Amino acid sequence: MFNNLSEKLDKALHTLKGHGKITEVNVAETLKEVRRALLDADVNFKIAKQFTKTVQQKALGQDVLTTLNPGQLMVKLVKDELTELMGGDTVGINLGGSPTVILMSGLQGSGKTTFSGKLANFLKTKKSKNVLLVGCDIYRPAAINQLRVVGEQIGVEVYAEEGNQNPVEISLNAIKHAKANSKNVVIIDTAGRLAVDEEMMNEISNIHKAVTPQETLFVVDSMTGQDAVNTAKAFNDVLNFDGVILTKLDGDTRGGAALSIKTVVDKPIKFIGTGEKMDAIDVFHPDRMADRILGMGDVISLVERAQEQYDEDEARKLQKKIAKNQFGFDDFLNQIQQIKKMGSMKDLVGMIPGAGKAMKDVDIDDDAFKGIEAIIQSMTPVERSTPTTINASRKKRIAKGSGTSVQEVNQLMKQFDQMSKMMKMMQGGGGRKMMQMMKGMR
Repeated sequence: MFNNLSEKLDKALHTLKGHGKITEVNVAETLKEVRRALLDADVNFKIAKQFTKTVQQKALGQDVLTTLNPGQLMVKLVKDELTELMGGDTVGINLGGSPTVILMSGLQGSGKTTFSGKLANFLKTKKSKNVLLVGCDIYRPAAINQLRVVGEQIGVEVYAEEGNQNPVEISLNAIKHAKANSKNVVIIDTAGRLAVDEEMMNEISNIHKAVTPQETLFVVDSMTGQDAVNTAKAFNDVLNFDGVILTKLDGDTRGGAALSIKTVVDKPIKFIGTGEKMDAIDVFHPDRMADRILGMGDVISLVERAQEQYDEDEARKLQKKIAKNQFGFDDFLNQIQQIKKMGSMKDLVGMIPGAGKAMKDVDIDDDAFKGIEAIIQSMTPVERSTPTTINASRKKRIAKGSGTSVQEVNQLMKQFDQMSKMMKMMQGGGGRKMMQMMKGMR
């Protein structure tokens, strides 16, 4: 996520390293590189120029933060300005109305249909809403089928009318159906085009007027940079939409759309898509994204994701097993499954401060645990529950059954043993001692 931009900003901000104070000369040198990094990320030239001008004025006006060195101060100023550039505050979705009507808009290929499903899944699982997906893309081949596949995946009903070529009529009928079947959220997936055209704009404008949605969201492919921003402006002029959704942020995103779109259309980014799975959706937090762009990670989001997967009953059972030295490979496998539910490994690593930079050249695959899972699944129930029974001959059989080597099995056994000891230590006085040490470091 924004790897190239993060790397270039990091390099630019290192210009101040070693200087004793901030001067007009070293600030100008640094911000020249910052502006270049923003332009390379496809940020609008005027926005990049205004950004660096604002940071420069704030930097030269600083005379109170004397405890910070110039590099730290500049990072803080750039972080604050990046946060403002992306909207400043987190803006939630409006769930008023009975039912809430959400109109999705955007170009073909932006990920609109897929994200309609992700949003439906988010509202169903996180907000306990009874959602209805509506297929109003009557032109694209197999568009309705795609929406039905998505709906089936997440357990959400899809409303469509075969043969009806009037999307306004379909939308109004869908809302009647929602009211009659106790659906409290209706998400309307509209037709897209390969480019902005008058016919498409008139159609979506007519739907908008007819259904008077509580939320009109513009879905944009974040990998298209300035083109995305220009398209957003064209849609906003017609729809006056309420918010932006950035998709495909897990790809090689340059960052131009995320950093420019708020200034151009003055509408908040509300959600981001971070992967292909139906749960790969995050509420957009400008301050957290600024931290990630500057390589500071996003610990808050990481903790929130962990808490979503946290089961108190399972945690208590696990604590008892650890206390009795009964922690086995089945428990280890279960922990791996919980981690995988938190999202893509690449995204999770990016949330750990410094980890993204340290592992920038490492290709983190979502199948990172595949070998470990294969080894554990090749064990017998007795071997999983009692790892001490695994001797040399068993290791050979496990390696053969999992398609790995004995060395890999030995490595997993060693890692498992170390983790078990650490967990045991955290259960006893070691955990208290560690907490005391951490308090003393504050």
